[in-house]
Amino acid sequence: YKLSVSPEMDIMEYCRREWRGNTPVAKRMRKGYEAVAQKFASIRRIRGDNYCAFRATLFQALSQATQLPMWLQSEDFAMLPENLLSKYDWIKQWQLKQKPGKKMGEISDEIKEYLILLRKKWKNISEIKGPLEKQEACDKLFKNEEEEYSLYEALKFLMLNTAIELYNADKNGRRVPVFSWLLFARDTSSNPCQLMHNHLNHIGHSGGLEQVEMFLLAYTLQYTIQVYRLYKYSTDEFITLYPNDPEEDWPVVTLITEDDRHYNIPVRMCQETML
Repeated sequence: YKLSVSPEMDIMEYCRREWRGNTPVAKRMRKGYEAVAQKFASIRRIRGDNYCAFRATLFQALSQATQLPMWLQSEDFAMLPENLLSKYDWIKQWQLKQKPGKKMGEISDEIKEYLILLRKKWKNISEIKGPLEKQEACDKLFKNEEEEYSLYEALKFLMLNTAIELYNADKNGRRVPVFSWLLFARDTSSNPCQLMHNHLNHIGHSGGLEQVEMFLLAYTLQYTIQVYRLYKYSTDEFITLYPNDPEEDWPVVTLITEDDRHYNIPVRMCQETML
Protein backbone atom coordinates (compact mmCIF):
# COMPACT_ATOMS: atom_id res chain seq x y z
CA TYR A 1 0.00 0.00 0.00
CA LYS A 2 1.50 3.30 -1.06
CA LEU A 3 0.83 6.55 0.76
CA SER A 4 -0.15 9.31 -1.65
CA VAL A 5 1.12 12.07 0.62
CA SER A 6 3.60 10.91 3.24
CA PRO A 7 3.78 12.41 6.75
CA GLU A 8 5.75 15.59 7.19
CA MET A 9 9.42 15.64 8.01
CA ASP A 10 11.92 18.40 8.70
CA ILE A 11 13.06 19.94 5.39
CA MET A 12 16.77 20.07 6.19
CA GLU A 13 16.75 16.55 7.57
CA TYR A 14 15.11 15.37 4.36
CA CYS A 15 17.70 17.27 2.32
CA ARG A 16 20.63 15.77 4.24
CA ARG A 17 19.25 12.30 3.68
CA GLU A 18 18.70 12.80 -0.06
CA TRP A 19 21.75 14.89 -0.99
CA ARG A 20 24.84 13.66 0.83
CA GLY A 21 27.59 13.97 -1.75
CA ASN A 22 29.84 16.86 -2.68
CA THR A 23 28.95 17.04 -6.35
CA PRO A 24 27.97 20.46 -7.76
CA VAL A 25 24.38 19.16 -8.10
CA ALA A 26 24.20 18.06 -4.45
CA LYS A 27 25.60 21.40 -3.29
CA ARG A 28 23.06 23.30 -5.36
CA MET A 29 20.19 21.16 -4.04
CA ARG A 30 21.29 21.77 -0.45
CA LYS A 31 21.39 25.53 -1.07
CA GLY A 32 17.95 25.32 -2.64
CA TYR A 33 16.52 23.44 0.34
CA GLU A 34 18.15 25.93 2.73
CA ALA A 35 16.34 28.74 0.91
CA VAL A 36 13.00 26.90 1.16
CA ALA A 37 13.68 26.24 4.86
CA GLN A 38 13.74 30.02 5.44
CA LYS A 39 10.00 29.96 4.70
CA PHE A 40 8.79 26.44 5.49
CA ALA A 41 9.71 24.05 8.31
CA SER A 42 8.64 20.69 6.84
CA ILE A 43 8.22 18.75 3.63
CA ARG A 44 5.73 16.05 2.65
CA ARG A 45 6.71 13.63 -0.08
CA ILE A 46 4.21 13.12 -2.86
CA ARG A 47 3.78 9.67 -4.34
CA GLY A 48 5.75 9.49 -7.57
CA ASP A 49 3.51 8.44 -10.39
CA ASN A 50 2.53 10.49 -13.41
CA TYR A 51 -0.13 12.32 -11.41
CA CYS A 52 2.23 13.91 -8.88
CA ALA A 53 1.76 17.51 -10.17
CA PHE A 54 -2.02 17.11 -9.82
CA ARG A 55 -1.66 15.42 -6.45
CA ALA A 56 0.66 18.08 -4.99
CA THR A 57 -1.39 21.01 -6.33
CA LEU A 58 -4.79 19.66 -5.35
CA PHE A 59 -3.60 18.58 -1.89
CA GLN A 60 -2.23 22.06 -1.21
CA ALA A 61 -5.34 23.77 -2.60
CA LEU A 62 -7.69 21.67 -0.47
CA SER A 63 -5.50 21.97 2.65
CA GLN A 64 -5.99 25.72 2.65
CA ALA A 65 -9.44 25.97 1.06
CA THR A 66 -11.87 28.21 2.94
CA GLN A 67 -14.51 28.52 0.23
CA LEU A 68 -15.71 26.93 -2.98
CA PRO A 69 -14.06 28.62 -6.01
CA MET A 70 -16.43 30.53 -8.31
CA TRP A 71 -15.90 28.15 -11.24
CA LEU A 72 -17.12 25.23 -9.09
CA GLN A 73 -20.30 27.12 -8.22
CA SER A 74 -21.70 27.55 -11.73
CA GLU A 75 -25.12 26.02 -12.38
CA ASP A 76 -24.11 23.99 -15.43
CA PHE A 77 -20.74 22.81 -14.06
CA ALA A 78 -21.75 19.13 -14.03
CA MET A 79 -23.19 19.40 -17.58
CA LEU A 80 -19.75 20.10 -19.03
CA PRO A 81 -19.14 16.64 -20.60
CA GLU A 82 -22.52 16.70 -22.40
CA ASN A 83 -22.10 20.31 -23.51
CA LEU A 84 -18.62 19.71 -24.94
CA LEU A 85 -19.60 16.45 -26.62
CA SER A 86 -22.49 18.16 -28.36
CA LYS A 87 -20.02 20.60 -29.98
CA TYR A 88 -16.89 18.50 -30.51
CA ASP A 89 -17.26 14.97 -31.77
CA TRP A 90 -13.54 14.27 -31.34
CA ILE A 91 -13.91 14.36 -27.54
CA LYS A 92 -15.29 10.82 -27.88
CA GLN A 93 -11.61 9.78 -28.04
CA TRP A 94 -11.06 10.86 -24.42
CA GLN A 95 -9.30 8.16 -22.39
CA LEU A 96 -10.05 7.37 -18.76
CA LYS A 97 -7.21 5.88 -16.71
CA GLN A 98 -9.50 3.32 -15.10
CA LYS A 99 -11.20 2.41 -18.38
CA PRO A 100 -8.68 2.56 -21.23
CA GLY A 101 -10.34 1.77 -24.51
CA LYS A 102 -13.80 2.97 -23.48
CA LYS A 103 -15.01 5.85 -25.63
CA MET A 104 -16.23 9.17 -24.31
CA GLY A 105 -19.80 8.59 -25.44
CA GLU A 106 -19.88 5.76 -22.92
CA ILE A 107 -17.99 7.56 -20.13
CA SER A 108 -19.65 10.97 -20.22
CA ASP A 109 -21.72 10.07 -17.14
CA GLU A 110 -18.63 8.95 -15.26
CA ILE A 111 -16.83 12.22 -15.90
CA LYS A 112 -19.96 14.01 -14.72
CA GLU A 113 -19.75 11.97 -11.50
CA TYR A 114 -16.08 12.90 -11.10
CA LEU A 115 -16.89 16.61 -11.51
CA ILE A 116 -19.66 16.35 -8.91
CA LEU A 117 -17.26 14.51 -6.57
CA LEU A 118 -14.66 17.27 -6.97
CA ARG A 119 -17.22 19.92 -6.07
CA LYS A 120 -18.52 17.92 -3.10
CA LYS A 121 -15.06 17.22 -1.64
CA TRP A 122 -13.92 20.83 -2.14
CA LYS A 123 -17.09 22.14 -0.47
CA ASN A 124 -16.88 19.73 2.47
CA ILE A 125 -13.20 20.40 3.17
CA SER A 126 -13.50 24.17 2.77
CA GLU A 127 -16.26 24.22 5.39
CA ILE A 128 -14.04 22.58 8.06
CA LYS A 129 -12.86 25.38 10.36
CA GLY A 130 -10.12 23.77 12.47
CA PRO A 131 -6.73 23.42 10.70
CA LEU A 132 -6.08 19.99 12.26
CA GLU A 133 -9.46 18.61 11.25
CA LYS A 134 -9.02 20.05 7.75
CA GLN A 135 -5.62 18.37 7.45
CA GLU A 136 -7.08 15.06 8.63
CA ALA A 137 -9.86 15.28 6.04
CA CYS A 138 -7.28 15.90 3.28
CA ASP A 139 -5.12 13.02 4.47
CA LYS A 140 -8.14 10.74 4.47
CA LEU A 141 -9.18 11.77 0.95
CA PHE A 142 -5.70 11.14 -0.42
CA LYS A 143 -5.69 7.65 1.08
CA ASN A 144 -8.76 6.68 -0.94
CA GLU A 145 -7.22 5.69 -4.25
CA GLU A 146 -10.44 5.43 -6.21
CA GLU A 147 -11.69 8.86 -5.19
CA GLU A 148 -8.28 10.41 -5.61
CA TYR A 149 -7.88 9.24 -9.22
CA SER A 150 -11.45 10.29 -10.00
CA LEU A 151 -10.52 13.83 -8.94
CA TYR A 152 -7.51 13.83 -11.30
CA GLU A 153 -9.73 12.73 -14.19
CA ALA A 154 -12.04 15.64 -13.36
CA LEU A 155 -9.07 18.05 -13.35
CA LYS A 156 -7.82 16.74 -16.68
CA PHE A 157 -11.22 17.24 -18.26
CA LEU A 158 -11.44 20.76 -16.86
CA MET A 159 -8.02 21.50 -18.38
CA LEU A 160 -9.33 20.39 -21.77
CA ASN A 161 -12.30 22.72 -21.37
CA THR A 162 -9.99 25.63 -20.46
CA ALA A 163 -7.76 24.86 -23.46
CA ILE A 164 -10.79 24.92 -25.78
CA GLU A 165 -11.92 28.27 -24.33
CA LEU A 166 -8.44 29.78 -24.77
CA TYR A 167 -8.08 28.42 -28.30
CA ASN A 168 -11.46 29.84 -29.35
CA ALA A 169 -10.78 33.18 -27.68
CA ASP A 170 -7.51 33.50 -29.61
CA LYS A 171 -9.18 32.54 -32.91
CA ASN A 172 -11.82 35.22 -32.27
CA GLY A 173 -9.17 37.87 -31.74
CA ARG A 174 -9.53 38.18 -27.98
CA ARG A 175 -6.53 38.53 -25.67
CA VAL A 176 -5.18 35.30 -24.25
CA PRO A 177 -2.28 34.67 -21.85
CA VAL A 178 1.13 34.08 -23.44
CA PHE A 179 1.27 30.44 -22.30
CA SER A 180 -1.78 29.74 -24.47
CA TRP A 181 0.24 30.60 -27.60
CA LEU A 182 3.06 28.36 -26.39
CA LEU A 183 0.61 25.55 -25.67
CA PHE A 184 -0.71 25.60 -29.22
CA ALA A 185 2.65 26.39 -30.84
CA ARG A 186 3.84 22.84 -30.17
CA ASP A 187 3.80 20.48 -33.17
CA THR A 188 2.02 17.95 -30.97
CA SER A 189 -0.76 20.27 -29.80
CA SER A 190 -1.60 22.83 -32.46
CA ASN A 191 -5.29 22.61 -31.48
CA PRO A 192 -7.32 21.21 -28.54
CA CYS A 193 -7.98 17.90 -30.32
CA GLN A 194 -4.22 17.25 -30.66
CA LEU A 195 -3.65 18.43 -27.10
CA MET A 196 -6.11 15.79 -25.94
CA HIS A 197 -4.71 12.98 -28.10
CA ASN A 198 -1.01 13.62 -27.60
CA HIS A 199 -0.87 15.05 -24.08
CA LEU A 200 -3.94 14.99 -21.83
CA ASN A 201 -4.83 11.38 -22.66
CA HIS A 202 -1.31 10.34 -21.58
CA ILE A 203 -1.13 12.21 -18.27
CA GLY A 204 -1.21 9.64 -15.51
CA HIS A 205 -0.46 6.78 -17.92
CA SER A 206 2.84 7.40 -19.65
CA GLY A 207 3.70 10.97 -18.70
CA GLY A 208 3.23 13.82 -16.27
CA LEU A 209 2.60 17.52 -16.82
CA GLU A 210 5.01 19.50 -18.95
CA GLN A 211 5.89 23.09 -18.04
CA VAL A 212 3.31 24.67 -20.31
CA GLU A 213 0.63 22.32 -18.93
CA MET A 214 1.42 23.55 -15.41
CA PHE A 215 0.27 26.95 -16.66
CA LEU A 216 -2.90 25.39 -18.00
CA LEU A 217 -3.56 23.64 -14.67
CA ALA A 218 -3.07 26.88 -12.71
CA TYR A 219 -5.32 28.78 -15.10
CA THR A 220 -7.99 26.07 -14.87
CA LEU A 221 -8.01 26.09 -11.06
CA GLN A 222 -7.63 29.89 -10.94
CA TYR A 223 -4.82 29.38 -8.47
CA THR A 224 -1.26 30.67 -8.62
CA ILE A 225 1.10 27.69 -8.40
CA GLN A 226 4.42 28.84 -6.93
CA VAL A 227 7.21 26.33 -7.46
CA TYR A 228 10.65 26.21 -5.88
CA ARG A 229 12.70 24.68 -8.71
CA LEU A 230 15.75 23.56 -6.77
CA TYR A 231 17.98 22.76 -9.72
CA LYS A 232 17.53 26.39 -10.82
CA TYR A 233 18.86 27.72 -7.51
CA SER A 234 20.63 31.12 -7.86
CA THR A 235 18.91 31.85 -11.20
CA ASP A 236 15.81 33.95 -11.97
CA GLU A 237 13.83 30.75 -12.37
CA PHE A 238 14.45 29.41 -8.86
CA ILE A 239 10.94 30.49 -7.83
CA THR A 240 8.62 30.16 -10.80
CA LEU A 241 4.99 31.27 -10.82
CA TYR A 242 2.34 29.62 -12.95
CA PRO A 243 0.88 31.75 -14.50
CA ASN A 244 3.65 34.36 -14.30
CA ASP A 245 1.19 37.27 -14.26
CA PRO A 246 -1.45 35.87 -11.89
CA GLU A 247 -4.65 37.64 -10.93
CA GLU A 248 -4.23 39.32 -7.57
CA ASP A 249 -7.17 37.57 -5.95
CA TRP A 250 -6.06 34.04 -6.89
CA PRO A 251 -4.97 31.93 -3.90
CA VAL A 252 -1.37 30.67 -3.97
CA VAL A 253 -0.17 27.09 -3.48
CA THR A 254 3.51 26.22 -3.12
CA LEU A 255 5.31 23.13 -4.49
CA ILE A 256 8.95 21.98 -4.60
CA THR A 257 10.65 20.21 -7.50
CA GLU A 258 14.20 19.01 -8.05
CA ASP A 259 13.77 18.35 -11.79
CA ASP A 260 10.39 19.69 -13.10
CA ARG A 261 9.09 16.13 -13.19
CA HIS A 262 8.38 15.16 -9.60
CA TYR A 263 6.76 17.53 -7.10
CA ASN A 264 6.72 17.51 -3.29
CA ILE A 265 5.07 20.01 -0.97
CA PRO A 266 6.49 22.30 1.72
CA VAL A 267 4.31 22.68 4.82
CA ARG A 268 4.29 24.68 8.07
CA MET A 269 5.22 28.21 7.23
CA CYS A 270 7.85 29.51 9.64
CA GLN A 271 6.44 31.95 12.20
CA GLU A 272 8.37 35.01 11.07
CA THR A 273 7.22 34.44 7.49
CA MET A 274 3.61 34.47 8.59
CA LEU A 275 4.08 37.78 10.42
